[in-house]
Amino acid sequence: METTSRVEGVPAARRTAEGFLRAPFAWYGLDEAFTGPRWLMQVGTAADGTVQHGSLGHGDEPTIKTDAGGAEKERFAVVVTVAASPVRRSGDGTGVLDATTVSSAAWLAGSGLLAYTWPGQLDHTLRDDWLEQQTEAAFELADDLEGPEWSSLSLPVDGVPMPFHYRESEFGWVLAGTTSAGVHLGAYGRGMSAYGLGFSQVKDLGAYA
Repeated sequence: METTSRVEGVPAARRTAEGFLRAPFAWYGLDEAFTGPRWLMQVGTAADGTVQHGSLGHGDEPTIKTDAGGAEKERFAVVVTVAASPVRRSGDGTGVLDATTVSSAAWLAGSGLLAYTWPGQLDHTLRDDWLEQQTEAAFELADDLEGPEWSSLSLPVDGVPMPFHYRESEFGWVLAGTTSAGVHLGAYGRGMSAYGLGFSQVKDLGAYA
């Protein structure tokens, strides 16, 4: 899985499409059946600045909630697009970049969901330990997409049914699959059913800006 990228995260009010426009691949979001708010999240880049993956949000912009009741009221779905690529040398010649696979998309989606999760019984001092443990668990789950934690789900991508790996947890749901357009897709959400979703290439990032 891709381990060399870094995430460019900035407050929602200051996010722009600049990083997304630098990507050499197509971005995916929910298709036109979704009529709610859309918003930019962040892109992840390699050490040489090449855009490797990024996320687009749909619905309520999630926040970290210590109140379980507040978290349950949020309805959102985030779509993660990951460039499909083999093992290769970095553009600056300083190292080797791992291959990206469906597991990469599953890992990014799983860790993305964790970023907005905080069990109410944990205080600030314990959250980092909890997050580290949960992130490691998400990594292991993403490496075993054929394992018992995952089920199969068919969802439309550009109008064509495609297979996805899907799992639910107390924090929300995660899914991952691939496309015929040279990218892998991950998604995570809460309060919105994954079973009714469809994905399509984003023609105009202005809908998210």
